[in-house]
Amino acid sequence: MQRIEADLMIPGRGAPVTDAVVVLDGPTITYAGPAVEAPSTPDADVVRAPVVMPGMWDCHAHLLGQIVPDLAMLPREPIALRAARGVAGLRAALDAGVTSIRELGGLGVDIAPAVADGTIPGPAIHAAGAVISPTGGHVDLHSFPLPWVHDFGAHSGELRVADGEAECARVVREQLRRNAKVIKVCASGGVMSEVDDPIHQQFTAAELRIMVEVAGLAERVVAAHCHGKPGMIAALEAGVRTIEHGTYLDEECAAAMRETGAILVPTRLIVASAVSDPSRLPPYARPKMLAVAERHAEAVALAHRSGVTVAMGTDIGAGDWGRHGEELTLLVEAGFSPLEAIEAATANGPATLGPQGPRSGQLATGYDADLLILDDNPLDDIAVLADPGRVREVWQTGRRVKQRSGQ
Repeated sequence: MQRIEADLMIPGRGAPVTDAVVVLDGPTITYAGPAVEAPSTPDADVVRAPVVMPGMWDCHAHLLGQIVPDLAMLPREPIALRAARGVAGLRAALDAGVTSIRELGGLGVDIAPAVADGTIPGPAIHAAGAVISPTGGHVDLHSFPLPWVHDFGAHSGELRVADGEAECARVVREQLRRNAKVIKVCASGGVMSEVDDPIHQQFTAAELRIMVEVAGLAERVVAAHCHGKPGMIAALEAGVRTIEHGTYLDEECAAAMRETGAILVPTRLIVASAVSDPSRLPPYARPKMLAVAERHAEAVALAHRSGVTVAMGTDIGAGDWGRHGEELTLLVEAGFSPLEAIEAATANGPATLGPQGPRSGQLATGYDADLLILDDNPLDDIAVLADPGRVREVWQTGRRVKQRSGQ
């Protein structure tokens, strides 16, 4: 049993608590609250903490093992090489304070068991399996012959191209067969794809509905990659759980998200990072990224003002593992208070998985014992969470998995 005595506890949801205690019994929190109400734990190991908060969730990441963000490189590198790079990325995420990720297309389904059984360190992985796209859509590798794309997708399990309701249903079932915890679909075009337009809707309304229906039969929800408004509205009408990116979100979209309870995962980091160094992008992607960047910042601010629920996600996939906490600074720049940004990065995370969401992201009785110990208060300076060096300790399922040297 562990007893963490903290000057300040940020619970993930609700008001901070000064002079607080968190009691861990194995992988579960048995008490979190004011010290004056804490149970007696004479046999517990006591840890003193200036600040304690839940471990963070990155609700949009990709275990692709790429060094540069270029989807056309995926078939050109061995899967084993990219998986090895992914292992290093998982360790970097854990050191940055991320204890859970929703992996929305990549090698996550295959790597998740190795994290779960302790073979490799990393955040708990809740994976989608393949990203599902129509022919010519966002993850169709446009520079390759189409039969090659089908072969690569079937071999690697990272992307699948599907057309028509029957084929869409079958490909969703393929991901369920692999034990995917969430289904990822492309409701609009994208930036990191060669031919399509980010504004255009891709899957038809009927195709989106059947994928949501099939996923729902297995108590899975659907995450919809979406920049443009037409695809966003169609996805929401179909019943998706989350909108990823939401670049052209407007007041009508925000109202629909509030009505349906859908969650926005804005991924500000990938946009800000790409704009700061466009040379990293393939030439075809640079003008598209610059076109969406300013509108994306406005959309996130509008979503916040409109009361849309937001969960933190970075879209990290190539070389940026460990930078996850920078997303919180970008949310604060968009108008979130530090406390709201932390809620987006903690308590709101499990809800993006619907029925598959664990009791995680909060310091509360019965929740998973995933937490961070900080020396500095992120409510005063949210940049504390953007620097892995300022995350003193990381605890995952009741075990200390990072302790800064000298502590």
